[in-house]
Amino acid sequence: MKIGCPKEIKPQEYRVGITPNAAREAVAHGHTVMIETSAGTGAGFSDADYLAAGARIIATAEEVFAASDMIVKVKEPQAAERKRLRQGQVLFTYLHLAPDPEQTRDLLASGVTGIAYETVTDGRGGLPLLAPMSEVAGRLAPQVGAWSLQKANGGRGVLLGGVPGVAPGKVVVIGGGVVGTHAARVAAGMGADVTVLDRSLPRLRYLDDVFGRDFRAVYSDAGTTAELIRDADMVIGAVLIPGAAAPKLISRAQLATMKPGAVLVDVAIDQGGCFETSRATTHQDPIYQVDGILHYCVANMPGAVARTSTLALGNATLPFLLALADKGWKQACADDENLLAGLNVHAGHLTYGAVGDALGLEVMAPARALAA
Repeated sequence: MKIGCPKEIKPQEYRVGITPNAAREAVAHGHTVMIETSAGTGAGFSDADYLAAGARIIATAEEVFAASDMIVKVKEPQAAERKRLRQGQVLFTYLHLAPDPEQTRDLLASGVTGIAYETVTDGRGGLPLLAPMSEVAGRLAPQVGAWSLQKANGGRGVLLGGVPGVAPGKVVVIGGGVVGTHAARVAAGMGADVTVLDRSLPRLRYLDDVFGRDFRAVYSDAGTTAELIRDADMVIGAVLIPGAAAPKLISRAQLATMKPGAVLVDVAIDQGGCFETSRATTHQDPIYQVDGILHYCVANMPGAVARTSTLALGNATLPFLLALADKGWKQACADDENLLAGLNVHAGHLTYGAVGDALGLEVMAPARALAA
C-alpha cells in the first residue's frame, strides 16, 4: 500500500502522523511510505531521519494526497486538504465530526473512507488512540491554567500551590476519566486543593482508593457542581462522550457566581467544549474573557509538546496502521471490531451513530459498509 503523511497545516500544530520508526515498520512490511518534506520538523524529526527509515520525501502535499492509498494525519483535514481527498482513499486521523458539520459534509462529498482515532476502541471500554493525547492534555491543563491565573495574563494572581501561611488555589476537575485523572494528579502535585467530579460510582471508588490522599473524588450533580465552582480558582472540563458532542456543564449565567479572574480550561473543546461559553482558540491566542472569567480553549493542546505527543500517538496508532496497510481497510475492520468502531464515514455515508445524532444525519451501520 502507498501510505502518505502530509505536513499538518492547522495553526500551531507541530505533531506529525508518522514517526520515522513507524515508517521503518511499514516499509519492512512491504509498503511505500511518502512523507511531505519538513512534515516532522516540528516534532524534531528531519527528512534525513525518514530517508534513513526507508521512506520517500515528497515535495508537496498535493503530491502526497494524489499518490497515496491511505493518508495518515494527526488533526482533522482542513478545508484545503479535504478538497484533495477522493473516493476509495482511506483517511486515518482524528476527525471529531460531531461539532463540525462543514467537515462532515466535505468528507461525505469526497467519498473517502474515514477512520477516526477518537472512536477506535479496545474491547474494555477504552479508547486507545485517544488515551495518549488525553493523558498529555490532562497533564498540560493545570500547567496552562496556572499560567492563565497569573495577574499579567488577566487571572486572579493565585499561585496554585500557595506558600506557608497562604492557602493553595482550588481546582475543580469535571470528569474523572483519563483526562481528569491526569489533570488532578498534576494539579495535586503542584500543591493545589483538588476536587474531581464524576457520575460513575465505580470510578469514584477507584479514584478514592488510588488517589484518596492526593485529591477528593465527589459525585457530580448540578447542585454540587454549582457549589464547587463558586469557590474555584480553576475549573478543568474533562468530560467525553465518545464521538459525540460534549455536554455543556457550566452555563453563562453561572459565570457570574465565580470569582473574577478564575480560569476555565476546556479540554473537551475538540468535541465542542463542555462550557456554554467555550469557543476554540489557538496556541498563538489561547485565552479570552467572558464576564470576567478567563477561558483557555486551545483545540490542539498536545501540539504544544509536539515531540512527546507524536511519540505517544505513534506508539498507539502503529498496530492499527499496519493492519490497515497489510489487509486493506475492509479486511482489517472485519477482523477487528475495535478498529471497525473507528469507521466514521465511507463512500458518502456517515457510519457513526453519535455523529448522526449530533448533526441530524442518517447513519449507515458499519456492517453494511463492510458488505457494500
